[in-house]
Amino acid sequence: MARIILITGGNRGIGREVVRQTAAVGDIALLGARNVMQAREVATALADQPGRIEIVPLDVTDSTVIARAARHVERTHGRLDVLVNNAAVHYDAHQRGVDADMAIVEEALQTNLVGTWRVTQAFLPLLRRSARGRIVNVSSEGGSLTSMGGGTPAYSVSKAAVNALTRVLADELRADGVLVNAVCPGWTATDMGGRGGRPVADGAASVMWAVDLPDNGPTGGFFRDGTPLPW
Repeated sequence: MARIILITGGNRGIGREVVRQTAAVGDIALLGARNVMQAREVATALADQPGRIEIVPLDVTDSTVIARAARHVERTHGRLDVLVNNAAVHYDAHQRGVDADMAIVEEALQTNLVGTWRVTQAFLPLLRRSARGRIVNVSSEGGSLTSMGGGTPAYSVSKAAVNALTRVLADELRADGVLVNAVCPGWTATDMGGRGGRPVADGAASVMWAVDLPDNGPTGGFFRDGTPLPW
């Protein structure tokens, strides 16, 4: 049976490639995006994949839109097998914590952390209906407290918070059989990551490792390419 997989921020970068890799193995990729026109262009470009791509209008900062998206998926599919929380903003390499623009910090927290939290809460009833529920929070080694230093304060702090949320949710959902993990795709050549990173297909493959975990797979972990990273 084809899995139903929702990818937030699925219209570009790693999210777009996760949509492609999901559809490439015959699953149903729910492409969540604020920009529906861009989402349609992506769906058209990837229409030759064996699986199906469906567009789900989704702004992770808008609780009304999130609730509408959850109702749509419930009516259309009745369950959700995998949620990939990929939407993120503000890789603020130009900033320092001591004088950061707090408007940028607040936007990063609202999208990267609170948006991930809101979407997860809204789709949890559908994930609990799945026989193999998975939540994959796309994080970054920039959020690792072990290696964290100065710079990119909004992004790094928001991703550290996503890692903490991953631990909380994994423990609370363990009894439901829903595996929750954070994944760093590595420095990847995307609009956010810039030039010079590894191919986007490799970054997305790191995410897909957590999407494809077996029932006895890990939960509450932080990984890149299937290898644990330090918190």
